[in-house]
Amino acid sequence: MTAEILGERRIEVYVGSWRLLPSRGGLFEVTVNGVLIYSKLATGRHAEAGEIREAILKRLAEIRPARPIAQ
Repeated sequence: MTAEILGERRIEVYVGSWRLLPSRGGLFEVTVNGVLIYSKLATGRHAEAGEIREAILKRLAEIRPARPIAQ
């Protein structure tokens, strides 16, 4: 997943830092600027391939609507 996200320039330019926090109990959550965009706990499943990438692109488009992220 890291390569999928950081290997794409449309996302990479907005990443100021990347942090993986160890957890117990299968917790897997992704936030962008403090906003939860994916939670394994909430969905009851791990993210599908590309799902986190799409959620990040959607959130970036919401944050910067005047400068749309090219698909």
